Amino acid sequence: MNTAVKKRRPVWRWVLEIAIVIGLVLLVRAWIARDLAQGPAPAFEAQLLDGTPVSLAHFADEPMLLHFWATWCPICRLEEGEILRLSRSHPVLTVAMQSGTEAEVEAHLTERESELAVVNDPAGQLARTYGVRAVPSTFIIDRNGEIVFRKQGYAPPLELRFRLWLARWL
Repeated sequence: MNTAVKKRRPVWRWVLEIAIVIGLVLLVRAWIARDLAQGPAPAFEAQLLDGTPVSLAHFADEPMLLHFWATWCPICRLEEGEILRLSRSHPVLTVAMQSGTEAEVEAHLTERESELAVVNDPAGQLARTYGVRAVPSTFIIDRNGEIVFRKQGYAPPLELRFRLWLARWL
């Protein structure tokens, strides 16, 4: 007959372990985003796939979302529907980074039935301006042209909506 009593871990140990895990996650996220642009958003001038000129100045009236993605990126495909839904209520500009020719990017958008405003960045020049080395990468730029949020990797839609809302009211 085993009469051994199981010892319970003290609550403070659980709290400490959870705090360590959260701290490590935050450190990893900061390290991943270390090269992404911050502060004043780098100005740019580009053309949408339909030939319409676009620049950062076009978005000076309200906060906007700048989203870098690629046709070959599975996470980007996962996010695409949510970014499209966001674009119906907020200014959104997407940049197809190193995804081939304009025709290839247009074919991808047609296949996915996407109506996003897209700048093709075949050589990654605009991406380098923003310090983007991997996709997806997302920036929220306030009406003053300041980057108020930046994230490399999957960005949950609720987080993006909340960050856009904050940028509008703060």
